[in-house]
Amino acid sequence: MLTGKTIVLGVTGSIAVYKIANLASMLVKLHADVHVIMTKNAANFIHPTTFETLTNHKCLVDTFDRNFEFHVAHVNLAAQADLMMIAPASANVIGKLAGGIADDMLTTTAMACKAPMIIAPAMNTNMYENPIVQDNLKKLRSYGKAIIEPACGMLACRDIGKGKMPEPEVLLHYILRTVAKEKDLAGKKVLVTAGPTQEAIDPVRYITNHSTGKMGYAIAENAMLRGAEVTLVTGPCSIDPPMFTEVISVISAEEMYEAVTARSEDADIIIMTAAVADYRPSIISNEKVKKKDGDLSIPLTRTKDILKTLGCRKREGQFLCGFSMETQNMLENSRKKIREKHLDMIVANNLKVAGAGFGTDTNVITMITPDSETELPLMSKQEAAGEVLDEIMRRFSKAENISCKAVR
Repeated sequence: MLTGKTIVLGVTGSIAVYKIANLASMLVKLHADVHVIMTKNAANFIHPTTFETLTNHKCLVDTFDRNFEFHVAHVNLAAQADLMMIAPASANVIGKLAGGIADDMLTTTAMACKAPMIIAPAMNTNMYENPIVQDNLKKLRSYGKAIIEPACGMLACRDIGKGKMPEPEVLLHYILRTVAKEKDLAGKKVLVTAGPTQEAIDPVRYITNHSTGKMGYAIAENAMLRGAEVTLVTGPCSIDPPMFTEVISVISAEEMYEAVTARSEDADIIIMTAAVADYRPSIISNEKVKKKDGDLSIPLTRTKDILKTLGCRKREGQFLCGFSMETQNMLENSRKKIREKHLDMIVANNLKVAGAGFGTDTNVITMITPDSETELPLMSKQEAAGEVLDEIMRRFSKAENISCKAVR
């Protein structure tokens, strides 16, 4: 995901520095070219050799290191960077950056860097809440620097409060959001549904399906990384939703209908991956249904067709994509849904094809539009999400261009 990207990590004197070793390792595994700059105080907490081993680059501490391969190290490294993250960022270095002080390798590189910069403060709660520190952070925000809010909890000094540096996974997501993808969806609002619904029989039992939400979550994450403002309406799932998205949690098909229709008007692109129940029990018992001799019959009532409702209400310029899970006649059934539900595109897969079922990390999809069919091979759901959004953007952009020409 980060192939060809140069990430510069600035590390300052804080016990939280150990987390950055994990972050550096994560970045390297995503094929980023990682360079680490440490302050001299940071080197008291972790040895530079740790970062050199993880990144395969010399860890820079001394501004005047003559063994470094660049003639003017801070300028050259700053020019290479696609992103610079300073984490943990001490109160001291935050103050230097806000005041334009460049007196070591880290701050001089930061001053010369035009790439996006993310700063993750980590310090004692009282230090973090000090008005001077808060003013400095406000100043850095005004200069376009992104600030990651510290977490709350027990600090190294045994105080409890705000000041902990977030976990490496959180820092990684900030980096990915900034540089992992081209921002071709910037300015677009994308509404995604995901997961199953649960239709109650009584307080104990419900009707559902095997959907895990992985495909929908992958699409929501991919759209977010590409700059979209994403709303994710999700049924009950056991996986974490992607960061930087608005998450609306629902349980039943009726709740999903209400949540989606209330937000659909504002969406530029709607992608319905959720496996919504077609039927629900006609009567929901207030008490547990007790076992008796003989069989039990549960009358079912048809749920509202969310996709068809959206198709009938679709406004001009809005793109509507459905998903179709079939076990037979996949193309025929999917094309019928395109016509009947007024869709711009449907993504179909066959449950019986290896690697395409519920709960897997892979998918085998066919993207169908009124005038085309594109069959894709087995791939990860993350890759499939990218292919789906690529196709939507090709058609969405084409429709926008036609609309613009018509107005002219």
